[in-house]
Amino acid sequence: MSTRPKKTGIDPAALFAIRDLELRARVIVEGLWSGLHRSPLEGFSVEFTEYRQYSPGDDLRYLDWKVLARTDKEFIKKFEDETNLRCMILVDTSRSMGFASGDVSKAEYARTFAATFAYFLLQQRDVVGLGLFDADLHAYLPARWRPGQFRRILSLLSRESEGRDTQIGQGLEQAALLNRKRSLIIVLSDFLSPPEEWETPLGQLIAAGHDVRAVQILDSAELDLDFGKASQWEDLETGKRLYIDPGEARSAYKESFAAHQAKIQEALEQRGVRHLIAPTNKPLDFALIDLLKRQPLHGRVAV
Repeated sequence: MSTRPKKTGIDPAALFAIRDLELRARVIVEGLWSGLHRSPLEGFSVEFTEYRQYSPGDDLRYLDWKVLARTDKEFIKKFEDETNLRCMILVDTSRSMGFASGDVSKAEYARTFAATFAYFLLQQRDVVGLGLFDADLHAYLPARWRPGQFRRILSLLSRESEGRDTQIGQGLEQAALLNRKRSLIIVLSDFLSPPEEWETPLGQLIAAGHDVRAVQILDSAELDLDFGKASQWEDLETGKRLYIDPGEARSAYKESFAAHQAKIQEALEQRGVRHLIAPTNKPLDFALIDLLKRQPLHGRVAV
């Protein structure tokens, strides 16, 4: 029987009509579980750090038979981590994430995505943490599995953003210093800043053994410049106001946007980072399923 998850396609308008962030996450995860027989992320490999004496009831799979044959003593490999997966979710809270051409802003989509993915992993007793960044990493919750961790994540995601300029590279550098253990790192951002500002810190995370995946959250209007009639627009990052006629600007914008996207894709591909584009009008469970598609994490085989 196939274990591939079904795409449930929860209507974004109906989903975001739910005010409570926790309830949103539960609704999406319940839909995902209906199509999952087992986690596509199970089996994350960890390295043992020492041995301990065997005790009755210990899993014999971890008995070191070579030591037993050599010394006639029973030792169990003691693992650094007993969990399937260690994950850190990094969420961009800069001013540009506040943009919304419709009812749902990129920021709201990102925090719902983060809450849902965290809830999904915590239900499997995986280790999950959260970081919020704009000009720097201004809020951080270490990755853990413990009672109340999801509530702590929700509390952090519910904080009012100061809406500063984005510095993805600065956030990644600080996250690298705080995450020493090999982890799955999910970066939720619109990635509107030039790749040269963040590709080096991203490469450092990869070099440290982390599996980094970039989820680029964009408003549908940013993809096609469908902003309606000519009017004044404010740059959310700089505060500058510009008069724009979308009809006249669309062609040049699309060319510029395509060039920017090509640079992002190239920077990510060169470092083996999976790149997922998640428009805010796309069902969020579709985006999560795309993220959860079975693909080898660094250092292990797919299950």
